[in-house]
Amino acid sequence: MGLGHLCGVVMNSLQPALTPCAGRCSTVFGDSVCRGCRRFSHEVIDWNRYTPTQREYIWQRLDQQLDQIVLPLLAVADDTQLQQFMDARQLRLPAHASKGRQLYEVLRVCQRQPQLLDESGLALSSAQLEPYWQAVERRLYALAVASFEFAWLRAAQFQSGT
Repeated sequence: MGLGHLCGVVMNSLQPALTPCAGRCSTVFGDSVCRGCRRFSHEVIDWNRYTPTQREYIWQRLDQQLDQIVLPLLAVADDTQLQQFMDARQLRLPAHASKGRQLYEVLRVCQRQPQLLDESGLALSSAQLEPYWQAVERRLYALAVASFEFAWLRAAQFQSGT
């Protein structure tokens, strides 16, 4: 590995490598699914050892979950305003980020800084912000846990040959 990739930093961009990490990992407390990024515990542990293809697969699964939960719940009032909001906040998203991921990241910024909601492009009132955030987080975590449990069931069936 060359000097250009030390510590996960690509030297020509001086940007840390993009990961799904949300900065509030619960796998260190024994959760099988992280409550922050919703990766499986082994994915959190092995992330830096994964190939780009393996990482892409995980990003895709997480984006599918975001699309499944976020898109039916959140409406966009103004697509142009939403894009300007993301650009102005310099939200770091993968180039392939789904619409659900984009909306989730905008919602996350507004949840942390509610005064920005009016300029976000989301069709939410300030009174709806926290209940929507809680509903999205609760549903995303439940879906991620179900996905984890299903993966383990499939692995057990595969191992038993049934």
